[in-house]
Amino acid sequence: MKQVKTALFDFDGVIVDTEPIYDVFWNEANIRYHMGIDNFADVIKGTTLPDIVEKYFADYPDDEVRKLINESTEYESNMPLPAMPGSIEFLHLLKTNGIPMGLVTSSDMAKIERAISLHKLEGMFNTIVTSDRITRGKPDPMCYLLAASDLGLSPADCLVFEDSFNGIRAAKAANMRVIGLSTTNSAETLKDMVHRVIPDFRHITIQQYLEWAN
Repeated sequence: MKQVKTALFDFDGVIVDTEPIYDVFWNEANIRYHMGIDNFADVIKGTTLPDIVEKYFADYPDDEVRKLINESTEYESNMPLPAMPGSIEFLHLLKTNGIPMGLVTSSDMAKIERAISLHKLEGMFNTIVTSDRITRGKPDPMCYLLAASDLGLSPADCLVFEDSFNGIRAAKAANMRVIGLSTTNSAETLKDMVHRVIPDFRHITIQQYLEWAN
């Protein structure tokens, strides 16, 4: 029987419903720092803070950059982390059925540790790749390739759950199959990029997972 693919999950917009919360911060930052970039929060979805700073704040004075980093860190350390509908139940479903899982996120480890404690997910993931472990963020495939390496897997043996365009591009560049969640972008904009589109994890069965993962 063909090996069932291991599940790799993005975090924001997949396991937790935080993208609208981030939108508020980054769209306000766009105004505060006079960036003049339309839909800035959408442009940067799925990317790490260092990548944002390097790409969009390279010409800003050092004190302004430090201020932004401090604001972002403070905001993230206190932001709510509500679960995406069905996500925690789906993780437990896969765990119960012996499916290995990894978490691959542009967030830092401090935030992930807070979320794991909040949602009682200790021991859920076989590997966790955060922004602290990579030097190139999504859409670069480094994070997903590192997760596969951690697990001793070929990238083709991984099934990724993603919501952002940058995250989907990263997973596909790593040669992984992607299930897209239409939590951040519409199903119409995702359908040609991914294997399947789902609205969230409610009512997803183990049989459906096995169909996607074989």
